[in-house]
Amino acid sequence: MKFLSSLVLLLAGVLLPQLAGAEPAGLPAVTVQELANGGRSYSLTLQVMALMTVLTLLPSMLLMMTSFTRIIIVLAILRQAMGTAQTPSNQILLGLALFLTLFIMMPVFDRVYTQGLEPYLNEKVTAEEAIAAGSQPIREFMLAQTRESDIALFAEIGGYPPFETPDAVPFTVLMAAFLTSELKTAFQIGFLIFIPFLIIDLVVASVLMAMGMMMLSPMIVSLPFKLMLFVMVDGWALLMGTLARSFYVGG
Repeated sequence: MKFLSSLVLLLAGVLLPQLAGAEPAGLPAVTVQELANGGRSYSLTLQVMALMTVLTLLPSMLLMMTSFTRIIIVLAILRQAMGTAQTPSNQILLGLALFLTLFIMMPVFDRVYTQGLEPYLNEKVTAEEAIAAGSQPIREFMLAQTRESDIALFAEIGGYPPFETPDAVPFTVLMAAFLTSELKTAFQIGFLIFIPFLIIDLVVASVLMAMGMMMLSPMIVSLPFKLMLFVMVDGWALLMGTLARSFYVGG
């Protein structure tokens, strides 16, 4: 949860000085003041509004800006391929996807802290500079996982001209392209996972038909063999390791 705490601390760092100097009579009006160094100072009312808005967007940020989407889709496809119905349960899959996401994103969160939050807490940069610096590691992570064709697609939909450099890609275009790329990658991995279990189902169904056992469900017979295959190849460790490495290939 280091990224979430860093974000909250960053916003709290903006609010606490204002809270300390606020008048007891009430909140100041909605104002924006120009500072001598070229920056801007926002009133406490605007800062509280921004904080509450960010807190409501945290679930969407988790889905659209991290590795969570790819992981949860692959885990859901695995459960479907094995034919284990609701085992593991949705709560277990979500918990596993969440903690694996935190493990994968931890280097990015560390950079967000060191580049954005820590200099701000040490009063070396302004809040705007801290947010810009802290968002850069997340942007680099998303760009590394996003296909250029997806960026070009949403740039065309949005009416943007061709981007000369990755830094020129707007964040809105990047988020949409990143999520689309994650969906494509997740289904590609899911397809490869599905094939061995599908072969077992086909073999079991063919054997049962050859034996004339039409009334026996092939799913019931194939389930133990699929479980045995998954355990023999140490499937959970193999899957978790493959998912984690898929975000850092060549990096």
